[in-house]
Amino acid sequence: MTDTPKFVVDHNVGKLARWLRLMGYDARFFRGDEDAELVALALNEGRIILTRDSRIMQRRLVTRGRLKALLIGSDQPHEQIRQLIDSLHLDWRFSPFSLCLECNQPLVERKKAELKELVPPYVFKTQEQFRQCPSCQRIYWRGTHWRAMTRRLEGLGGG
Repeated sequence: MTDTPKFVVDHNVGKLARWLRLMGYDARFFRGDEDAELVALALNEGRIILTRDSRIMQRRLVTRGRLKALLIGSDQPHEQIRQLIDSLHLDWRFSPFSLCLECNQPLVERKKAELKELVPPYVFKTQEQFRQCPSCQRIYWRGTHWRAMTRRLEGLGGG
């Protein structure tokens, strides 16, 4: 899917990166302070800038439409993600839980037996499906945190 949006998330709306990754959207977190670096990254990688910095929106590349950027209106994460879903017509069901929430890498299915020593005993006993990040090695399963995040997304995405 070449028309699937990719994002670069400015540090001033950093929690958006995790929520976008949760939905399955490629979202790089920009840790720097230099607007020029953020703009260059977005241009080089074809990413939409998400920021609360109005100066980014005044840059010629943005005002002339060469670079897409969205000024985030709220400092509340749930309102920010609601704005994204509404403004960019994002589908929260796009590909949920397919990317690592920490490092944005695609998760890999893992066999339960491979993870016995890597997950808590209760999780091993009660869960059947696991995914792991090939980069940071973080392991994911459909536990209570997964259900809570899914309910939150359902509420934001209109069910």
